Amino acid sequence: MLRSAIVRLVELCTRYAWTVIVLSVALSSLSAVYAVRHFAVKTDVNNLFPSNLPWAERAYSFMAAFPQHDILVVLDAPTPEQVEEASAKLAAALAKDHEHFRAVNEPQGGAFFARNGLLFLPKDRVAQATSGMRDAGPLLENLSADPSLRGALGALSYGLIGVANGVYSLDALAPPMTMAADTVEAVLQGRPGDFSWRALAQGKKPDPSELRRFIQLEPILDFDSLEPGRAASEAVVAAAEALDLGGAYQARVRLTGLVPMNDAEFATLKDHAALNGAVTLIAVLLILWLALRSPRIIIAALVSIVCGLAITAALGLLLVGALNLISVAFFVLFVGLGIDFGIQYAVRYRAERHDIGALRPALVSAARKAGGPLALAAAATALGFSSFLPTAYRGLGELGEIAGPGMIIAFLVSITLLPALLAVLKPPAEAHPMGFAGLAPIDRFLQRRRVAVLAVTLGAVLIGSPLLLYLPFDFNPLHLQNPRAEAVATFLELRRDPETGANAIEIVAPDLATADRTAQRLAGLSEVAQARTLSNLVPADQDRKLALIHEAAPTIRAALDQRQTKPAPTDQENQQALVSTATNLLQFSQMSQGLGGPAATRLAGALIELAKASPEMRRRVEAAVIEPLRTSLAGLKEMLLAAPVTVATVPPDLKRAWVNPDGRARVQILPKGDPDDTAVLGDFVRAVIAVEPNATGPAVLLYESGNTIVRAFIEAGIFAIAAIALLLWLTLRRISDVLLTLLPLLLATVVTLELCVVFDLPLNFANIIALPLLLGVGVAFKIYYIMAWRRGRTALVQSTLTRAVIFSAMTTATAFGSLWLSSHPGTSSMGELMALALVCTMAAAVLFQPALMGPPRQTARDGKDERQPEPDEVWTVTPADRPTPAEAPSPAPVGQEYRAEPLRQRRGR
Repeated sequence: MLRSAIVRLVELCTRYAWTVIVLSVALSSLSAVYAVRHFAVKTDVNNLFPSNLPWAERAYSFMAAFPQHDILVVLDAPTPEQVEEASAKLAAALAKDHEHFRAVNEPQGGAFFARNGLLFLPKDRVAQATSGMRDAGPLLENLSADPSLRGALGALSYGLIGVANGVYSLDALAPPMTMAADTVEAVLQGRPGDFSWRALAQGKKPDPSELRRFIQLEPILDFDSLEPGRAASEAVVAAAEALDLGGAYQARVRLTGLVPMNDAEFATLKDHAALNGAVTLIAVLLILWLALRSPRIIIAALVSIVCGLAITAALGLLLVGALNLISVAFFVLFVGLGIDFGIQYAVRYRAERHDIGALRPALVSAARKAGGPLALAAAATALGFSSFLPTAYRGLGELGEIAGPGMIIAFLVSITLLPALLAVLKPPAEAHPMGFAGLAPIDRFLQRRRVAVLAVTLGAVLIGSPLLLYLPFDFNPLHLQNPRAEAVATFLELRRDPETGANAIEIVAPDLATADRTAQRLAGLSEVAQARTLSNLVPADQDRKLALIHEAAPTIRAALDQRQTKPAPTDQENQQALVSTATNLLQFSQMSQGLGGPAATRLAGALIELAKASPEMRRRVEAAVIEPLRTSLAGLKEMLLAAPVTVATVPPDLKRAWVNPDGRARVQILPKGDPDDTAVLGDFVRAVIAVEPNATGPAVLLYESGNTIVRAFIEAGIFAIAAIALLLWLTLRRISDVLLTLLPLLLATVVTLELCVVFDLPLNFANIIALPLLLGVGVAFKIYYIMAWRRGRTALVQSTLTRAVIFSAMTTATAFGSLWLSSHPGTSSMGELMALALVCTMAAAVLFQPALMGPPRQTARDGKDERQPEPDEVWTVTPADRPTPAEAPSPAPVGQEYRAEPLRQRRGR
């Protein structure tokens, strides 16, 4: 019944071809207009999973309870003073931008840390710092009274007096003299100069952490845009440029975090789309030419697939409202899979055209022989995709909701619009048979060595089956992102820094006391590096540290509080100070045999050259030296105001990040070991969840979403196999034929996964989409062979069917395999696995399945060989059907009835 309906439909479409074409183009045009007007992509990754999953509920609850700083601004500068000033100015500017940001937080800066910073240092370092400040009282007094280039040179001369008095050696002044020489020489050479009084006071180079500040932002996102955080990110960049942080402070501003990394991901995919599309189109056209050998047939196939795509896009948007980051792949899936139906029908038509000669009879005969297998393959493929609907992975479920009906649309287009277009375009007749005669030896080999082929193939697959135990699933999406993107590169550089919270686990406790106990308990786990709560903002040993600060405060405050300061020096006075200091340095350079002498000589030369330079050069050196001096002196004054820190005195913006207004408190747990190692991250999550089952946070989300996706694919695979098996049984009515169809598919799947282990190709969020592709293409290919075999066809490897399967697989492999060339790791892995899956499923269909099926069973009329005429195929050739002399060497007379037997038999009669 189905075959008869398809034959009648094709006959009707070829008879009223223009009507079908006009209606199809009109429907496609309306669909395209609807799709364009309603096209939308939901870029919120949280929408990929239902909100009622337990781990998703915990995540939503945490995000609602505590601010989500999804943008992390990273500032780096050459000196601690410069990075502090740059960070403070940028944070103040961003805090005023309520259009793009809900909250701005400085986890290391602000008035709180400026005042109480010493309290967070170890007790011995506080004692060392306060003692050094007391000893530097006279020097601080001079610098406070004369904060100028002249005053800075006076401070250096003060140091030389100490050398002369034997308080310390000239070698002790080597570091500050070298630093000063570096600054002066940089300015003289036209480069930015930098000088750090804090580094000078510490007597060592600043730690990397002292040259970096973070600003945490809670952005306002636009999920209607492909890059939801782009406006917020651009606002940060614009603010940094307006403040001239690069010029004034030599500050480098970078953005990372969840939002910038996702935006960079979307931008990268968009950048590659045009190139991949162009490469794919050229390659697909080339393969279509090799398969169809006729521009008219190729045009008909392409028009059909474009019309089908437009209709599917409109239907998909009608069903789901907006595409998600997974379902948007239906465009590629539809082209890659939908073209298979067109190629199968077109190649079958070419074979019939060679045998019959007349156009319309060949189109209808192709429908008679290929329509049933195409319909069954389309139904099975649609079931395969629809099997994702009941799973918990909404991203893939919506893909199935669109791709399932899309496969039916692709089939319908192939048996309506495609035959109509061919009837109108009238491609020339075929002079040669469509099979691969050169593959006849393979057919003979498979017939003679059938048992050996089956035994060797199944044995090799079984031997390799232990590899499946080592099949990795990499649930870390960071490994799928472009490491050269700035947001990703910055994250990779900083992922070990606790302030970034990368791969952290978050726990919500009912109150702070419970949170502290939880943190203490979890800190003892071997997989945990650190557990933090609000209490970590309350320094330890405050009494002793405050006592040290208060002891030193009077002396230091007296030195800093200068009621009278010297008037600013003139340029001539600066020149005189430069020459005087250089002369003293040259005198003292002879007193040292160590590092002090060369350092003094070098600095003296630089000062003399600066004295001879332009006033602008001296102003630039003064700015490089004095601006950080003012910052350091102001910071020093603020430190003297340190007071006891308690939970109650923590600033509200800092406290809000750790304690909700209703009293719930946050615990943050950081992993120990390499945070880039998926196995380490998995062990960390399992260890914490075993103690605190209600844990959430980035690490838990990665782990649980990976588990959900794996379960979704397993469930969908079971649903799909069961549904397809039922469909095949209802159609084929033989359990053995169902097994002959599914076994090669399962074999191709197992081999694909085994090769993933061999080639070190882990499954991930991107390339796992190759599995439904393998299912869809694999089912279609296997159905084509089983249906041909049931009709009694032999020599399948050299047949027209194999030609269609090979070129269909090549077209699909090219469409997806071109992604392999992408520099984007996730896209590349998707193309790699898809190409591998297609090779395996094609090999299983073309080589293994014919050997598995063996000789065809004896059947009734439906089981006859494809080259035997069927008695009911009777046609009357009309003038429109009659081939021209160029199309066929022996055209049928007009009005004559004939049976659709091979043309060569009619010629020989």
